[in-house]
Amino acid sequence: MMKVGISTATFFSKVLTEDSFSVIQRCGGECAEVFLTTRYEYEPSFGDLLAERRGGLDIYSVHALNTQFEPELFNAVQRTRRDAEELYRKVLDVGRKMGARFYTFHGRMRLKRNMVVSPEAAGRRMRELGDIAREYGITLCFENVHWAMFNSPEFFAEAKEYCPNVGAVLDIKQARQSGRDWREYVAVMGDRLMNVHVSDCDDTGAIKLVGRGTFPFDELVRTLDGVGYGGPLMIEQYADNYGDVAEVADAVTYLKHIVGGIYA
Repeated sequence: MMKVGISTATFFSKVLTEDSFSVIQRCGGECAEVFLTTRYEYEPSFGDLLAERRGGLDIYSVHALNTQFEPELFNAVQRTRRDAEELYRKVLDVGRKMGARFYTFHGRMRLKRNMVVSPEAAGRRMRELGDIAREYGITLCFENVHWAMFNSPEFFAEAKEYCPNVGAVLDIKQARQSGRDWREYVAVMGDRLMNVHVSDCDDTGAIKLVGRGTFPFDELVRTLDGVGYGGPLMIEQYADNYGDVAEVADAVTYLKHIVGGIYA
């Protein structure tokens, strides 16, 4: 049965990363994705603090503020790539200390409308980065993001052939913002799918807290189950999507009810 988790990004600006674990547990979250947001949080000492504070909570995945270094992992200049890899390894080390098994990755940004990103070149580099992640016991996972490399199902369909060691993360919000149907991403991700980021939306597409909108979560769960997905539904919201933390707990309960009903 799928678990319901919460990304610490949901509490960004409201709760410090190291204090998020107890909040997630109070909300009923069964696992977490830790979103590291500053270079301070990439340091080994902070990893030790997180490992101490997690209190038995299952840390499923780690995520970095990717614009700080992930785009430069694809830079043509070796010196630039090397500096970016140092930060990448720091994040992986923090993830390992917490027990994370997956890394949610964005990669390069699509800053220009006419920017061309080669799926083959991206895939070959992702394979190298995936090998580095494996050194830390972590699987690198490519997330669909409307403003980043993997913004269309077609891109991943081609790129994945060159990086068999890389998984995928579905973000239903990002699929909508890319102007594509989330089902298309599930189809192309297949057995590479390792994580699913969820939020809700209204009929206009505005982001809402899970359970407060019109997204068909029952269909999502059935579809994921149909492709053999065994990872979590990871609630990833913005801080202005809710008022009190108790509302996030309601979102967890809402998803657990749907999951329980599908598997009943």
